[in-house]
Amino acid sequence: MTKTREAPRKVKSREGGVLNVFSHGVLVLWAIMVVMPLLWAVMTSFKDDDSIFSSPWSLPDKLHFENWSRAWSQAHMSDYFGNTLIVVGFSLAGTLVLGSMAAYVLARFEFPGNRLIYYLFVGGMSFPVMLALVPLFYVLNNMQLLNTLPGLILVYIAYSLPFTVFFLTSFFRTLPTSIAEAAFVDGASHTRTFFQIMLPMAKPGLISVGIFNFLGQWNQYMLPTVLNTDPDKKVLSQGLVELATSQGYKGDWSGLFAGLVMAMLPVLAAYVVFQRQVVQGLTAGALK
Repeated sequence: MTKTREAPRKVKSREGGVLNVFSHGVLVLWAIMVVMPLLWAVMTSFKDDDSIFSSPWSLPDKLHFENWSRAWSQAHMSDYFGNTLIVVGFSLAGTLVLGSMAAYVLARFEFPGNRLIYYLFVGGMSFPVMLALVPLFYVLNNMQLLNTLPGLILVYIAYSLPFTVFFLTSFFRTLPTSIAEAAFVDGASHTRTFFQIMLPMAKPGLISVGIFNFLGQWNQYMLPTVLNTDPDKKVLSQGLVELATSQGYKGDWSGLFAGLVMAMLPVLAAYVVFQRQVVQGLTAGALK
């Protein structure tokens, strides 16, 4: 009997080992496919134009930091970078504040129309943004917000709210109700309970949804292309396209790669710094 029991265990262990090797192999292959283009772009940004075409896979003979300074000043990447920081910073803050307040009410309070409002937000996630471009254009034009950074900020907030409310509603439902009830017993108002007790407890979820919104808003191209055509107020995604077009004709490929790496660095830095919090926020609901 012991031999017959040990045989299935050995078969299962072998199958598990094969599955682990296969899964790790796929992950390693996927990591190479993702990391190699990034490393190649960073390496190319420090080369001169001749080296990019003559030896694209070799290391640069020396670090050409003038590529970065040229892209930053002459290609106006500094202006695009500043506009993007303003738009994404204010829109991300507005999205998290409004989204967390709406999600908290939908998750913790029962009232007529609760589920309807929740499903409207869920439906907003599946609504194609391309269908809203023309109405948004006329709405912003009538409000005197077309080709302005505040108008773009409001559009980004509206664009990001459905996913934010959907994500945080599920997260707020996992938080214990006893702490909020104790705060009400002590005389705390709903506003104080939310901002001083419940919101700090939802920090992992806020960081997770904040990273996702940051990635989407930082890389957004369609909305600013239609709603923000002022050359002095263009954001980074528009600037990269303009840089690719103009520098392509001039042959300044090293400056183009330097601008591309500039646009990637904030996104990579944000994910590296907050990667643990992102994982905690995504798994908090399942663990609780």
